[in-house]
Amino acid sequence: MVTSAAYSPGGQWIVTASADKTSRIWDANTGTELRILIGHNDRVWSTRYSPDGQRIVTGSLDKTAKVWDTKTGQELMTLTGHDGRVMSAAHNPDGPWIVTASNDGTVQIYTTDMEELLEIAKSRVTRQLTTEEKEKYGGAD
Repeated sequence: MVTSAAYSPGGQWIVTASADKTSRIWDANTGTELRILIGHNDRVWSTRYSPDGQRIVTGSLDKTAKVWDTKTGQELMTLTGHDGRVMSAAHNPDGPWIVTASNDGTVQIYTTDMEELLEIAKSRVTRQLTTEEKEKYGGAD
C-alpha cells in the first residue's frame, strides 16, 4: 500500500512512502524505480523532497522521521522525540528546518544544519570532550 507521494522540485522524480517500511524514488517520465530507502521499522506514512531536491524526509509509524540523500539513498539522520507515530514530515522552504507532526498531539521542529547543531551541542556540554569524542562528533579544538 502506498501511503504518500510527492514530486521532486523539478518534477523529474517522484518519491513514494509505503506500508512495506520503505520509500522509493521513481523516474517521473518512465516510471522506473531508481532507489529504495530502507531504514524504518514500521510503515512509512509521509515523504517529501527538500526545496533543493537534495534530500528527502520520511515520517513513519515507528515514531521517527529520517532524512535521506536523494542521489545515493543513504540515510543521513534519524529524528526522534515523538511518543507517537509520525504522520507528516516536511522541509522548510527557506532553510535547514524540518517539521514533523505526530498522533501524540505534538509538532517537532528540527534543524539539519551541522554548524547549528554543533553550536547547540557546545552550549550544552559541561566538560571538555576527549580527543576520541572530538573525532567521533566532528568537534574542533
